[in-house]
Amino acid sequence: MNIGDVAKRTGLPAKTIRYYEEIELLHPARHANGYRYFSEADVHKLRFLGRSRSLGFTIEECRALLGLYSDPGRASADVKAIALDHLSQIDQKLLKLLEMQQTLRQLVDRCHGDDRPDCPILTDLAGKEKAPRSP
Repeated sequence: MNIGDVAKRTGLPAKTIRYYEEIELLHPARHANGYRYFSEADVHKLRFLGRSRSLGFTIEECRALLGLYSDPGRASADVKAIALDHLSQIDQKLLKLLEMQQTLRQLVDRCHGDDRPDCPILTDLAGKEKAPRSP
């Protein structure tokens, strides 16, 4: 099948599919005229990649997961280690987001949001105790 058909079946843009081929996550066959020909195995691999990326795995993590998926002698401990590491990264990002949310909430609560020029949000962003007045 051609790249348009594969894009429809996987939900991935053709540009993404070409990129995955460029970075050698995928190796579709080529017709004599140079056009790509995708097999059912390619579609399955692309769905695997799409799902992995939707969970936030990096390209290199996807490469490792694909390698493990293709290896019948794999140890599930290796797969779990990648997933646990990724989960730890997500937990760290969540903590940072919660800190950002708390800080921004405090700034918003301190801002009067009226016609006055004083704004604690701008003052904080400027790293000053009180924002200077414009000339």
